[in-house]
Amino acid sequence: QVQLVESGGGLVQPGGSLRLSCAASGIRFSFNDMAWYRQAPGKERELVAGISSGDWTNYADSVKGRFTIFRDLAKNTVYLQMNSLKPEDTAIYYCNVGVTWGQGTLVTVSS
Repeated sequence: QVQLVESGGGLVQPGGSLRLSCAASGIRFSFNDMAWYRQAPGKERELVAGISSGDWTNYADSVKGRFTIFRDLAKNTVYLQMNSLKPEDTAIYYCNVGVTWGQGTLVTVSS
């Protein structure tokens, strides 16, 4: 059974940074594409960043140059480094692989 557990969310001021983690069990990252999504209040869930099994990465235009997705195969963990955070980045962030989703971690950007 595949299980994803996110952590690292919290409250941060505009311009600050956070690193989200997604630890996986029951699956090998090296064989799968992974992604981070987010859902803001009243909005649909949207793709933030993805990383393929071959380490190709892609980003939403709104986060390019500020967010970085990367993974540690030894720890079976994928990360989302978020810099220069803006209030519009406030959302619940979800880790995804295939049809499996984590429980989400809340990121709030506010002064």
